[in-house]
Amino acid sequence: MPHRCPHSSCASDPPMSTPGPTVPSSASPTRAPLKALIPLFGSTIVFACLDTTAKAMSYYLPVIEISWFRYVINLLMAMAVLNPMSSPGAWRFKMPGLQIVRALLLTVMTLANFSALHYLQVAETTSIGFLSPMVITLLSVIFLHERIGIRRVVAIVVGFLGVLLITQPGFGTFHPAMLLALTSMLSGAVYNLVTRHLATRVNPGSLVISLAAVPSLLLIPALFVVWETPSSPLMWGLLIFMGAAGGFGHFLVMTAHRFATAATLAPYGYIQLVWTVISGYLVFADIPSIWTLIGAGVVIASGLYLLHRERIVHAQEMAAARL
Repeated sequence: MPHRCPHSSCASDPPMSTPGPTVPSSASPTRAPLKALIPLFGSTIVFACLDTTAKAMSYYLPVIEISWFRYVINLLMAMAVLNPMSSPGAWRFKMPGLQIVRALLLTVMTLANFSALHYLQVAETTSIGFLSPMVITLLSVIFLHERIGIRRVVAIVVGFLGVLLITQPGFGTFHPAMLLALTSMLSGAVYNLVTRHLATRVNPGSLVISLAAVPSLLLIPALFVVWETPSSPLMWGLLIFMGAAGGFGHFLVMTAHRFATAATLAPYGYIQLVWTVISGYLVFADIPSIWTLIGAGVVIASGLYLLHRERIVHAQEMAAARL
C-alpha cells in the first residue's frame, strides 16, 4: 500500500531531484532505518504546520486564493529544480490527459480540505483523511480487480465505522464541512490510484510539473472574482511558507522512501495526528472530542491491520512464486 498522508499536500509524488539508491529487496519489511524515519517524522510535522496555517489563513483570505498560492509557489520551486536545460525530460508530457485528471483530483482534494479546515478542527480533518488507505484498497478491488480476503473486508468496514464515530451523523454534532473532508479523502484516494498507474509510465519530473501547473492555471479565472490582497507582510509570509512547506514536505517523504519501502513507512505516518492535535491546541485552543479520538483510534487500528494483512498476502505470493 503506498504511503498516503491525509491532507492536500502530502501525496505520493515523485521526487524533484534525481532518485537515490533503491531500497534493497532484502531489507526488513517491518523495520525502518533511522535515516528513513527522521525525514518521515519531519514531513509529518511540516504537513501538520501546513494544514494549521491553511486553517488560520482561511479566516482572512478565500480558500481558492490560498490554494492558488500554495500551487504557484510549488510550481516556481519545481521549475527552478526541473528547468528545461537541466531536466528536458520533465517537460515531455506523456499521457497528458491522465496527468491533467490527476492534477484536477488533487486540486479538488486541496480545495475541499482547506474549506473543511475553516470549520473543523485540524485533528478532525486529519482523522477522516486516515480512511484513505481503506478506500484505496476498496477502489483497487472495483477498478483494478484486485482480490481481498474477508479479514481485509472487515478492516475496511471497521474503518468506516471509525469515521462514523468522528462525524456522528444524526447525533447533533455532525457538521456539513465533514462532507468536504470526506470529499477530500475520496479525491485523494482516486488520485493515489492514478499516480500508481502513471508512476512507471511517465517521467517523474513531468508528474511534478503538471501537478503544480494545472491548478496554478486552472484557478486563475476564479481569482478575478475572489481576490483579496493580503493585508500584511505576515500574511504574505504565511502564503509563501505554505507553498515552500508543501515542496519541502514532499522532499522529506521522498528522502524517506529512498531508504525504506512504502509499506514499511506507512504505519509511522499516523504520528501526524499527534502534531495536529498539538498545533490545533496551541494555535486555536482546539481540544478534540472524545469521539474524535476514539474514532481516530479505530481508523488507525483498521489501517494498521489492513497493512499487516497486505504484508502477509504479499509474503505468501512471493513464496508461491518461488515454488
